[in-house]
Amino acid sequence: MPDRFIPRHAGYLLLVAGLAVAGMVMAVPARAAGHRYDAAPAPLSVHIRGDRMTLRVARAPQVYLAGTFNAAAVQQVQQLLQSGKVLPGADVYLDSSGGDVAAGMELGKLFRAARLNTHLGTWHTGTAPALPATCLDACAYAWLGGVYRWSPSGADRIGLHEASLPATDSVAPGATESKDPRGYLESMGVLPADFAQVLAPAVGGVVWWKLEKLVPAQVANNGRLPLVASYRKAPGDAPQLLLTQTVRGHQNQVDLQCAPGRITLSARYAVGDERAPLLAARAMYAYFVVGEQAWQAHQGERPHAEGEALVFTRQMPFAQLASVLQTVSLGAWIEITGSPVRLGFWLAPSQVEKLTQPFYADCQALQPGYVPPKAPAGHAKPPFWKRIFGRKS
Repeated sequence: MPDRFIPRHAGYLLLVAGLAVAGMVMAVPARAAGHRYDAAPAPLSVHIRGDRMTLRVARAPQVYLAGTFNAAAVQQVQQLLQSGKVLPGADVYLDSSGGDVAAGMELGKLFRAARLNTHLGTWHTGTAPALPATCLDACAYAWLGGVYRWSPSGADRIGLHEASLPATDSVAPGATESKDPRGYLESMGVLPADFAQVLAPAVGGVVWWKLEKLVPAQVANNGRLPLVASYRKAPGDAPQLLLTQTVRGHQNQVDLQCAPGRITLSARYAVGDERAPLLAARAMYAYFVVGEQAWQAHQGERPHAEGEALVFTRQMPFAQLASVLQTVSLGAWIEITGSPVRLGFWLAPSQVEKLTQPFYADCQALQPGYVPPKAPAGHAKPPFWKRIFGRKS
């Protein structure tokens, strides 16, 4: 009887099980197409791509981290760094929807100390297309630790659950980073006010980041470190301002020197010791672009090589200095024979306008006919009796 009973009801049991599974599938909330959500915590997986082609194109090895970002993951990454399997300057691609915020911030600190760069991305072989990456909570804070933080693209998404957001009010004395990540944000060079600009309204308890706002708010830098302004004025020397923009490890510079009636701008575009003389031999002309206005596009001497950089110099009237220091885009461009695209770089002097104001003031004082502003006249002190009784003695 028992032997006959099992086969007779096996089909019924399978049908019930199938309906139960179908019901479970139907009960799963709908997700955005193309995004993968881990149903259960998975240990950290690590893949490293450091072949010759990768190093030639990306100029750095690629490390792919996926799974749960927890204390074990922090220890695993630390061991990879100590063993030399992950070298300074490597590109780290993140894909994680699980973990804890404290571990994510510890990973971010490791990335920054090792000067690693962060992206979103999933591991894939040469024959399979890459799946979209999702970076939530611990992963998002780890991403902020990159020296160069590349904004997600395509279907990749990054965000925080509402419970993982930094506090909006003042931090309580003695509060730990795990309870308020704002101190961590500031240590990574991200101002909380700028960070707030990238947060979209919560959807289902998740605050996805506005990808188009990441670079303008300086949360992502896409390979560009903050612009640095250095002002020098020795006694008897003309004022000099140096703007330095580090892009992917190379320093591009614009040097501004003041003289009566004019400003001399010198651009230094880093291309490498080997490429600099080769490109200089093919350079046709160079020019600056202020905003969208090119200055002397076909005039002046051709660029020349100095060490690893292409260098050229142009002059402008002092009247244009204000527009140069206030622009969001000062470009230094070089046209190369046989190339359909121009070479060069751009920077945003408006980002450091407060630091450039002393240069402008001292340069203005050198201009012909300059009349210094009069100091505001002081108010005469009223007589004692008028102050007491409101009338003259």
